[in-house]
Amino acid sequence: MRNKLLSLALMAAIGSAGALHAAEVRYVGGDVSLLPTYEAAKAQYKDSQGKPIADVLTFCYDEGMNAMRVRLFVDPSAYPNNDPNACQDLDYILPLCKRITEQGFDLMLDFHYSDTWADPGAQWTPKAWQGLSDQELYQKIYDYTKETLETLKSNGVVPAFIQPGNEISYGMLWGAEGDSSLKKVTSGSQANWSRFGKLLNNAISACREVCPDAAIVLHTERVEKVGVLTNFYKQMKLLDVDYDIIGLSYYPYYHGKMSVLDTALTTLEQDFPDKRIMIVETGYSYKWEVPGTNHEVDYPYSEAGQNAFAQDLVDTLLKHPNCDGLFWWWFEYNAKGTTLQNWYNAPLFDSNTGRVTKAFATICSFGTGHAGVEEITADGAAFPGDDVWYDLQGRKISEPREKGLYIHGGKLVAY
Repeated sequence: MRNKLLSLALMAAIGSAGALHAAEVRYVGGDVSLLPTYEAAKAQYKDSQGKPIADVLTFCYDEGMNAMRVRLFVDPSAYPNNDPNACQDLDYILPLCKRITEQGFDLMLDFHYSDTWADPGAQWTPKAWQGLSDQELYQKIYDYTKETLETLKSNGVVPAFIQPGNEISYGMLWGAEGDSSLKKVTSGSQANWSRFGKLLNNAISACREVCPDAAIVLHTERVEKVGVLTNFYKQMKLLDVDYDIIGLSYYPYYHGKMSVLDTALTTLEQDFPDKRIMIVETGYSYKWEVPGTNHEVDYPYSEAGQNAFAQDLVDTLLKHPNCDGLFWWWFEYNAKGTTLQNWYNAPLFDSNTGRVTKAFATICSFGTGHAGVEEITADGAAFPGDDVWYDLQGRKISEPREKGLYIHGGKLVAY
């Protein structure tokens, strides 16, 4: 059916029946970086009726998800006593990314630029890169990013979104854990911002060269500190960092009430009206409190509470036209039928029953379905002055960066 719809859309574009309209796409999905591990452990995934799910990605696609996120570490084996969940090197993610794109999802690739979890409190330089000068690091991040993307592309995997860094509110590639002087950036100092900008611009240059149509996401998580948040993106403008999307983490037990997120989104839309916004990480527990909670929450820790949070989140995002992405973090976690221990508390599958939780369908309601040319319709309306470009996945782009077929001015154009 997908190929038939694609052919019909192309025929409509080539003919003179009228102008093409591409629906604005809202992306919904989640981070599924550990799915192969759960599948290998024989986790029992079930739908809301308790029926076994043969393939998780197919189920998610059929339920309306249209994008998936995957994290990437440089060399997890190099980090001593690394968390086994931080195992995603290139060899691990390549088959998963291939499955994701072949299923029809848009892929968000999340470079951690570390051997282990990178977040606001830990941006440790990969062991193999430690000892390099800043000048050498500028080249290294470019080379590594380019080589990684070329490997993916040669295997038929082209990300639609790329994150050069994970939760980089205070910079990245600080140095080795335990160093006496770490190269962080803060809103109260100009130290290391120029260095950080060069690292980002070199990584992004590699992304633009290999995957010119991919949207670049700069991922931060200071939604409860709006001044810190806006200062970050103002610095990006001063440093002439070439990016497309503001990516945010939002967890109510770490960041505060929904009103906090609402205020942050309003401020970002006002200060950076040309940037799209995505929630690239979120979650809420269906069972019990997530360790490390530092905020009171408005929802009980239950399946009903998780669903209430999900509904309020969707309702909040729909109030903000610049926000077009929602990704639930680690939603594939499921220990049902396995020997896996140390449960994560906020996935979208119940580890006791294996069933998908109610919040799954609620999250899916944010999306606009599967992106693609099949959603571009010919309705005979004129489109004078329309200078918008779309690729054949239905994604709006600023302009083509490589040869191919595009939709422009309501017509199919060979560029």
